[in-house]
Amino acid sequence: MRAKFYELYSGLVRLHVLYHATREPVFGFGMIEELNRHGYKLGPGTMYPLLHGLEKRGWLKSNKEKVGGRSRRVYVATRTGRQALKAGQERVRELFKELTEDES
Repeated sequence: MRAKFYELYSGLVRLHVLYHATREPVFGFGMIEELNRHGYKLGPGTMYPLLHGLEKRGWLKSNKEKVGGRSRRVYVATRTGRQALKAGQERVRELFKELTEDES
């Protein structure tokens, strides 16, 4: 994702992170790779503050895990995060319908 479009896509990135965090624990570098597969080019300087912000809002909670002798912070969605994702999904459906109605 190009830097000049980040503000436009930042909500979608947050929804994407929440989506994955409702299904399994996520970690920063893993989410960078996942989002990269979808065309979002984020670095650690963007991803880690984003994860911390979602945690500060109460949408994610984190724990440290040992992986291969190293410590990694992993995140899972909270109940509030799941509710935020559901609301976001409804808004995305509504927006997608509106954005594509002329294409029918």
